[in-house]
Amino acid sequence: MRIAILVPEPDYPEPWDWTYDAEAAALARHGASVEPLPWTDPGDLSGFDLVLPLVAWGYHHHYGPWLRLLNRFDAEQLPVANPPSLLWWNSDKTYLTQLAASGVPTVDTVEVDKLDNASLAAAAERFGTPELVVKPPVSASAAGTHRIRVGEPIPAAERGRRMMIQPFVSSIATEGEHALILFDGVHSHTVVKRPKDGDFRVQPHLGGVTLPSSPPPGAVTLAQRALAAAPAQATYARVDIVSDHLGVLRIMELELIEPALFLEHAPDGGDAFSRAVLRAARTATAESPR
Repeated sequence: MRIAILVPEPDYPEPWDWTYDAEAAALARHGASVEPLPWTDPGDLSGFDLVLPLVAWGYHHHYGPWLRLLNRFDAEQLPVANPPSLLWWNSDKTYLTQLAASGVPTVDTVEVDKLDNASLAAAAERFGTPELVVKPPVSASAAGTHRIRVGEPIPAAERGRRMMIQPFVSSIATEGEHALILFDGVHSHTVVKRPKDGDFRVQPHLGGVTLPSSPPPGAVTLAQRALAAAPAQATYARVDIVSDHLGVLRIMELELIEPALFLEHAPDGGDAFSRAVLRAARTATAESPR
């Protein structure tokens, strides 16, 4: 099987080989030929049995080209996993409101067209807390994400922007954020991501740490329930879950485009990942009109 993994553009500032290398090595152990291609200019993809956007980091900085790439996937009927319909849906974090509407417990979220003091005050009243988090609906790596109290100045770069507002979840600083990794809907392994002291953002480039963990009781069921509510089946998924102030587990995010899968913490070394990907490749080959 010949597989393309989409990776960042050549001048992307953050290291990404640590996640690509683990994924490519796991697939190679199962006999696949793997090639990294920049998602911004991947070239001819017709010769691949499967295209994985697994390391398409930075798409939120070039959202127009990203959406055009998704259109290309559809127009050329390319074999892509996760499928383009799922990538479209997951590209904008307002999917959280859709999950909530379908009854999946998520972190409370409101979307505003233009972030201002009034919208913050209204969200604080709705959530019953003055401590809020604002973030862009199209974002990654905590870009544009801020913790803010009602009455504090809104960061100039975010004022007037389309944004999401959520209550600040204090358990992130104490318990961390659990990330469950699933392949074809089956739980593989879990890590816990914790911020550095005094912060709430768990990303490694911001000082966060990632450790192997057991999933909290009920977390696997919640993750599978959230994935079942998505518009298509995910070959790979990372489901980020937190506990609210009452100890209720809630979905923070579904990462279905380019999540770090932390295969170094997978008990099987990534075998379940490889089997799911190769299964998707075989299915795509069987269904290909070409």
